[in-house]
Amino acid sequence: MRISRSEQKRRVKEIERLVAELTTLPPQVLSQAPVPEELGQMLLATAKLQGSVRQRQIKYLTKLVQEHPVEALYQLVDHHRGKALAVHKQLHVLEFYRDALINEALEQQELCRQHNVEWEENWVSDTLVEIREHLPEVDPLTLSRLSYLFARTRNPRYSREIFRYLRSVQALQQRNSDRSDEVCSRDPNR
Repeated sequence: MRISRSEQKRRVKEIERLVAELTTLPPQVLSQAPVPEELGQMLLATAKLQGSVRQRQIKYLTKLVQEHPVEALYQLVDHHRGKALAVHKQLHVLEFYRDALINEALEQQELCRQHNVEWEENWVSDTLVEIREHLPEVDPLTLSRLSYLFARTRNPRYSREIFRYLRSVQALQQRNSDRSDEVCSRDPNR
């Protein structure tokens, strides 16, 4: 699945928001950030800057932070600022999957039309395979049917339905993960 330039820009903006949040954290919390010492010092120095100088420095730090895993940084911000940033990122991931699935369905429909082949609801999708890797509980038949219906009718209702379905599966996965973490913390033998 290829990533469009717009999607790449959105992902950079997400990391930029993360860096902006990191610069607002207290120094003692920021010292716990899983980044190289030099980058940590730059984050601390950026906190004191104002205006356009701060924005330029945040953009520069974003470029540097992209080279490192950001999940631990999201967890650090979540722990001290709340989960809004991570939730926002998760919604963007779901939107990306929905858009990729719809685009693939439209391409598949066009290919079938060019080859005079009947296109069916349970069509094979590479995007569905990738979605299943990210969200194993997802029902591929439901997603292929909804994307098929969208491609046939162009009704935005089906696009919204795909997003709702992905969001509900993600929420279910998150609840299951939270429960297993809770059970592990209660049972020391596990």
